[in-house]
Amino acid sequence: MNIARNQSRFGGNPALYIALLSVAGFACAMPAPLHAQAGGFHDAPPAASRVKNPFAGKPDAAQAGANLYAKKCSLCHGDKGQGVANIPALSKNPTQSATDGAIFWFITKGAPGNGMPAWSALSAEERWQIVTYLKSLGSGKGKAPLPSAKATPDAPSGPVAGGPAPTPPFTDYRFEKPGTSRKITVADLPQPFASKSAANSPKVVARPNDAWPKAPAGFTVQQFATGLDNPRLIITAPNGDFVVAEGDPGDIKIFRGITADGKAQQVETFASGLKRPYGLAFYPPGPNPQWLYVGSEVSVARFPYQNGDLKARGPAEKIATLPGPKAHWTRDLAFSPDGKNMFVAVGSGSNVDDPDTSPAEKNRADILEFNPDGSGMRIYAYGIRNPGGGIAINPTTGELWCSVNERDGLGDNLVPDYITHVQEGGFYGWPWWYTGGNQDPRLAGKHPELKDKVITPDVLLQPHSASLEMTFYNGKQFPAEYQGDIFASEHGSWNRSSRAGYEVIRVPLHQTGHASGDYEDFLTGFVIDNGKVWGRPVGVTIAPDGSLLVTDDASNSIWRVAYTGK
Repeated sequence: MNIARNQSRFGGNPALYIALLSVAGFACAMPAPLHAQAGGFHDAPPAASRVKNPFAGKPDAAQAGANLYAKKCSLCHGDKGQGVANIPALSKNPTQSATDGAIFWFITKGAPGNGMPAWSALSAEERWQIVTYLKSLGSGKGKAPLPSAKATPDAPSGPVAGGPAPTPPFTDYRFEKPGTSRKITVADLPQPFASKSAANSPKVVARPNDAWPKAPAGFTVQQFATGLDNPRLIITAPNGDFVVAEGDPGDIKIFRGITADGKAQQVETFASGLKRPYGLAFYPPGPNPQWLYVGSEVSVARFPYQNGDLKARGPAEKIATLPGPKAHWTRDLAFSPDGKNMFVAVGSGSNVDDPDTSPAEKNRADILEFNPDGSGMRIYAYGIRNPGGGIAINPTTGELWCSVNERDGLGDNLVPDYITHVQEGGFYGWPWWYTGGNQDPRLAGKHPELKDKVITPDVLLQPHSASLEMTFYNGKQFPAEYQGDIFASEHGSWNRSSRAGYEVIRVPLHQTGHASGDYEDFLTGFVIDNGKVWGRPVGVTIAPDGSLLVTDDASNSIWRVAYTGK
């Protein structure tokens, strides 16, 4: 190759051209052993990691990178690199601790099977500019102002109000209405790629003055608490306190009491300094727990606890190490009714990486089972793409249930998220199969022997709606027909041209403990339009008075839904 002739393609910059040549040359010389380099940034080879950024620290390059990022990247990764839904933040580690060369390599190569396109069509200069901008997000020095992603020509507008309605049983935010019953069956599913896979991440804005969550007739909605910082999962303690995990600051907070106007009477920080806490469970089950267990990104820890504690009475004791931290960091917990087994939900580290060739997927996309002291890890159920948002024990049947984020990239209406009871030893398809015996075309021909083993989930939900925490209604305030039903939060879509989710749903169990496949919209109203949202439900729990509490990590609030009968 004639370097003098070809460097003109890269703005006449020989250093830039040689840097690109170094990366490309390594890729051509060693096409196979990328996964042998496990442990680096997206398995970037060492030669790529050592390539220097010719624009490092240059404000003009960072500004150009900001413009490109707004057009090409912000819809999936957030307007300030904060991440959206299950897409990790670029403004934090591991991106910020990776070398510029490794980031450049990954932008060039991509991971199309996991929803990250290869951006080799951009010039090398443009890719380096994006790298320069990304690194400015972490340093805070010379940070370039980020243009609005909404104003860029590459941002898909999606359907607007008044556009054609989705084909039932699929829906979108415009048609979500409290009390509306829905049912999706396997026969309703389209073929893969029947529609283009969309990048339609929400822009979170302040709640408009006239916006408020909507519940069915007879229910009222109050704002129980405000001013939280990334509130995620919430549970009710045996003494009636509410325990909330704040993911990003790493705090556990306790809310006590409900005033006459539906507010918290007291708020205390129980513990702080944790690494992305999420799952919460008291142990042993029953009225007198001795421990509060916390599922974090890479571990399970427990704090000594007695009823009424507002502050941790001792330091956290780490009892188990979990797979991670790559992607899907939520780790929900539950104990069997007899207290002999601890279940921990661990999501996949990717969209559809094949575990046969991806060591990082070991013991992921599983529900793991431990002894209560953290020993004796075994796999309880597998092939569940991301159950980490919510697991719970059905108090009527004693069965374990889970709420699952399924895979992306196959089109607007594939693959449905789901809620299901979990069979011990059960296989739920990921990554080779989905929703029964449907093979993912990105892994065609793999594991035909597993096709007939795939368990079809009990309740299929709107695809990409990001189903998170679930709970069983055991209060006495709601009408009798709600007794034993499931309430689950739907955090909201990003991989769908027409926004869906952003609600709390009810799954009727018909006083039998078993689902029939239908569900209802219950709490809606968090979406402004197909570009903007003000609320994203995450956690759900039942208060001692029978009302429902819902955490919302967009408005940083907790909402209280009470039945008045009026």
